[in-house]
Amino acid sequence: MIQIYHNPRCSKSRQGLAIVEASGKEFDVVKYLEDELSVEQLSTIISKLGIKPIDLVRKNEAIWKSDYKGKTLTDKQIIDAMIKHPKLIERPIVINKNKAVVGRPPESILNII
Repeated sequence: MIQIYHNPRCSKSRQGLAIVEASGKEFDVVKYLEDELSVEQLSTIISKLGIKPIDLVRKNEAIWKSDYKGKTLTDKQIIDAMIKHPKLIERPIVINKNKAVVGRPPESILNII
């Protein structure tokens, strides 16, 4: 089943959800700001995306700029920062079996659904 990690307040995330809905396929919506992700869940998502943890960080968020920017961080520290501050996680993320994509631009979701 398709999963979309969604933030309803984000326009790109809403556009991504509309694309998933229009596919007619079954899907689950994960509101990751409300339902906390575990380190294991986030690590699995990053692995499916095929990226480094830093590539999933929203670097323009105030919390990133004030607490993390310019520091040398390990992958684990970056994942821990995203767990502590889920607003730092780029969105939307769509997972279909073993494939995943960050929906930026939202049309990139079409590649895996």
